[in-house]
Amino acid sequence: MPVKNRFAELLPEITEWRRDLHENPEILFETHRTSAMVAEKLAAFGCDEVVTGIGRTGVVGVIKGKSSGSGKVIGLRADMDALPIHEQTGLDYASKTDGAMHACGHDGHTAMLLGAAKYLSETRNFDGTVVVIFQPAEEGGGGGKEMCDDGMMDQFGIQEVYGMHNWPGKPVGSFAIRPGAFFAAADQFDIEIEGLGGHAAKPQETVDSTVVASHVVIALQTIASRNVDPVEQVVVSVTSFETSSKAHNVIPQRVHLRGTVRTLSPEVRDLAEKRLTEIAEGTATALGAVARVNYVRGYPVMINSDEQTDFAARVAASVAGECADAPLVMGGEDFAFMLEERPGAYILVGNGDTAMVHHPEYNFNDEAIPAGCSWWAEIVEQRMPMG
Repeated sequence: MPVKNRFAELLPEITEWRRDLHENPEILFETHRTSAMVAEKLAAFGCDEVVTGIGRTGVVGVIKGKSSGSGKVIGLRADMDALPIHEQTGLDYASKTDGAMHACGHDGHTAMLLGAAKYLSETRNFDGTVVVIFQPAEEGGGGGKEMCDDGMMDQFGIQEVYGMHNWPGKPVGSFAIRPGAFFAAADQFDIEIEGLGGHAAKPQETVDSTVVASHVVIALQTIASRNVDPVEQVVVSVTSFETSSKAHNVIPQRVHLRGTVRTLSPEVRDLAEKRLTEIAEGTATALGAVARVNYVRGYPVMINSDEQTDFAARVAASVAGECADAPLVMGGEDFAFMLEERPGAYILVGNGDTAMVHHPEYNFNDEAIPAGCSWWAEIVEQRMPMG
């Protein structure tokens, strides 16, 4: 079953929605305009129920099929938030908000799920209930967790949940997925190194915090190379090195390191946190300084359920002709929180030869819309078939 003809007909309208969202990006939980637009459209489509304010600015729509005898309830989730990036695409519908940009394609995700919701509200050719979930604050805010913490799964009786993300570099409208661990746990750390500042011409009278911090940065790489089993995955990245002095002739008293740790199993996650703290504190002590570590756990590992992944792959193949095996991804994804509460699956849809996500020249490819919408609709119609 290829792309549905209805979505080819709706493509100009859905594209218009997507470009309007692109032009008006909103960050984290500040998706007030976006959420209002989504709620208005869901109501106009004839959804049986539209609920706002879940997870602060999240929106949920409920669509009942022609029959509800199966008792099945499936959730479909799209993220709505943009990134704090200054857009450099030069598009005629480029962001009108300085320092904010839909650089990850959440405008496309929202538009595709709206398109699917419109179709499902028109046809209702399924036995059960579909819950369309529009989530804020995927980009570091944990909006998925907040929607779950607000009781969304129980409130709407969701039994399974499915998500989707566009993927530059894959052919437009193609699909890829993998069972089990898919996206990494994403943690962050801050390390404050305190030495003894002084004149740069008299290093013997100081405890040079820049030298200590440099040793810490290098030593942290031994977590991956010497502490974790080589067949496991871990990434430790120091992304900021900031001293308390900007002068050329001053050895600073303090250095502040920031970074992130990415892992794909709870055991490696625990080990990485333990070793990071031990290495920072031990290295600083050995060199006469003090290290204070603040390690914050972020999104957990996103784990696709086996049965739902197999089903999602079959649906993708019915739409696109095939579904490829996706690689492990060391980026984080807060759909993980929803998959911790309910079985489900997350899939990638090809965005074509475009700039990578989180790049100032990235743009969602509107040609992917019919395939994405068709996958959403087929998830519902094949999982909850009539008769």
